[in-house]
Amino acid sequence: MAASDIVVIMDFDKTIIDCDSDNWVVDELGVTRLFNQLLPTMPWNSLMDTMMKELHAQGITIDDIVAVLKRTPIHPRIIQAIKSAHELGCDLRIVSDANVFFIETILEHHGLRGCFSEINTNPSFGDQEGRLRIFPLHDFSKHPHGCNHPCPPNMCKGIVIERIQASLSAMGEKKTIIYMGDGLGDFCPSLKLGDGDYMLPRKDFPVWDLVCKNRKLIQAEVCGWSNGEEFEHALLHLITKISIEKSNTAKLYSDCKLQTIQGAAFEAFTKTLYVGH
Repeated sequence: MAASDIVVIMDFDKTIIDCDSDNWVVDELGVTRLFNQLLPTMPWNSLMDTMMKELHAQGITIDDIVAVLKRTPIHPRIIQAIKSAHELGCDLRIVSDANVFFIETILEHHGLRGCFSEINTNPSFGDQEGRLRIFPLHDFSKHPHGCNHPCPPNMCKGIVIERIQASLSAMGEKKTIIYMGDGLGDFCPSLKLGDGDYMLPRKDFPVWDLVCKNRKLIQAEVCGWSNGEEFEHALLHLITKISIEKSNTAKLYSDCKLQTIQGAAFEAFTKTLYVGH
């Protein structure tokens, strides 16, 4: 199936789910005031780790956090779109500045975890004391990633996209990439996409403004979307479009190859007749 030649890479917060998962947990569990007080004083991942420590000190368990995550708003059409893309044979991956515990908990709750072959995000785990720990994907205190675009210090999504592209090339696979995102950090990966790829920014979100202002820098075709219905329509429409194009190209190649073989066979046949005569 031609859809197997498509890699769909999605952001998570405000793309798959309709909020920021960190803010959702902080707000729902009542530590927003402390979060806002500490926000100017430390990096985001360190702040989230500190919030998990505070929640643990208040007697809030990981199970309590799971219960909150299961209430995270997500549009039903996005759930269906992800399942449909997976069933069609697309390779789905996540590149997100959330964290692995939040993402996997939400995906599993909606039956979506098995749809994704890879999740690139900040590591997190429950320690022996029953406290959730959150760490940055990239240790920027020792080795800054050095990206000049508006990427957070703990994650350059452009670097992640380059790694994915390199792994596909190493396997000799020519894949079409569809990238979907909403935030400032989703601009850098849009610059890594090539001609034939697709960038799907969420309209009226930060990445949309950057894409519109820097359209000439982006080689990929740009298709905007606003909500769950448009997410589903845009994604499945592109998958169908790309699949048809790839099928037609494969058929054209097959027809040309057949004509070449037939022509060569006819020439060999005539030569055989001539020699035999």
